[in-house]
Amino acid sequence: MAVEAPYRRIAAEIRARIASGELAPGDPVPSTRQITREWGVAMATATKVIATLREAGLVETRSGAGTVVRRIDVGALGGQMNVVEAVGAFHGTTPGRVRRTTDVELSRDRVVRSAVAIADAEGLAMLTMRRVAADLGVATMSLYRYVPGKEDLVLAMIDAVLGDDPLPDRPPPHWRARLETAATGMWRVFKAHPWAAEPLSLTRPQLLPNLLPYAEWSLDTLRALGFGVDDMMYIHLALFGHVRSSALSLEAETRAREETGMTNDEWADDQDELTALVDSSSEPHSGLRYVAERGFDYDLDALFEAGLRLLLDGIAAEMARRGVRDGQVDVPVL
Repeated sequence: MAVEAPYRRIAAEIRARIASGELAPGDPVPSTRQITREWGVAMATATKVIATLREAGLVETRSGAGTVVRRIDVGALGGQMNVVEAVGAFHGTTPGRVRRTTDVELSRDRVVRSAVAIADAEGLAMLTMRRVAADLGVATMSLYRYVPGKEDLVLAMIDAVLGDDPLPDRPPPHWRARLETAATGMWRVFKAHPWAAEPLSLTRPQLLPNLLPYAEWSLDTLRALGFGVDDMMYIHLALFGHVRSSALSLEAETRAREETGMTNDEWADDQDELTALVDSSSEPHSGLRYVAERGFDYDLDALFEAGLRLLLDGIAAEMARRGVRDGQVDVPVL
């Protein structure tokens, strides 16, 4: 007798919870991390569980909510029907039909927003064209009328989330506030969508409509301060690189929390072997031992703000070296 694959058994158990009403439409289903803990399986198995439920039409991914039991319009179905029965009706296993997205109702925006929700919930690595199609309830090939492929879809996703939180219409008049506003604005977008930082290139910049204003904002400011082309680009790319590299840590921290169940500070506190190694190998007055003994709060917002402050201080110092009084220059709105 063939042994049922663990992911199928777990998916069947979650399906039973949905059928019984224990998990109602809109309720979150166990996350991949919860599945690994509750059933004692590997992360790859947990990922297959969620994929199986999604392919069955039982769950969907929502930005900010994760993977939840799918809401289904059963108004056109005869009699009372739970979510599992309604999905079965769509798949032809019971009489009736379920309202699904049709190709006519698809749009580029719907495709992009569905992809954003998936990436927000589970990371960019879990995003595929097939996955987006499953969430929308359409054939995979239908998506290619709106985006040529995954690479173009990801760029459209980044452009969309940048457009959701644009720069102010009128920049602050002071150079420092202006550069700080642009950097913190992009940081805010990456905090909401940690996956969006990695695809952006420092050396081969993508010309996205909602990304260009950040470059214009920064370069206009630096030109008004009297910097030449090279210095303008060095400073602009240093600021962008700081935001992007800080955001890459956001994505890594999110995945690490899912896999370990611990924050970065909790993880650091749990590293007894590392502490013992520092104590045994470092000189009594070494900087590493000094930090280890007193502890450090690995707060990513604080790290980002400190790095940005140091970069802006460096710009102010360079302005002072060039004879710009106290680094205080009001930048006209260009």
